[in-house]
Amino acid sequence: MPDPRVHTWSKLESDSPMPLIDRQRIVGAQAMISRVVLHKGFEIGTHQHENEQMAVVLSGKVTFGIGEKDTPGYREVTLVAGQVLELPGNVPHSARAHEETLILDVFAPPSEATGIDKQKKEPGA
Repeated sequence: MPDPRVHTWSKLESDSPMPLIDRQRIVGAQAMISRVVLHKGFEIGTHQHENEQMAVVLSGKVTFGIGEKDTPGYREVTLVAGQVLELPGNVPHSARAHEETLILDVFAPPSEATGIDKQKKEPGA
């Protein structure tokens, strides 16, 4: 059994996998948590991943597109501080930050590449 560990956000490395986003991650055996700062104007196109995702909005305002744009099932939800979006695995989604927004993203199972990383590696995808 692994030993419990304490992590301090201010001491963790940060990366910027796309313009207008800063991210820190803690990757465990069964889940991953990311502290994400979306700067005003950040957008990520529709993508999906096998991971279940919970986006906990701590501050700011962000709109998520759920489903494939221009299809009958597509809808948009705007979240502010105190709200959580629960995304089952393989649900297509996009996001747009209206202002600087701080989110804790929880993914299960963990993975090295999320939708943001795949967008970075596959331009135009």
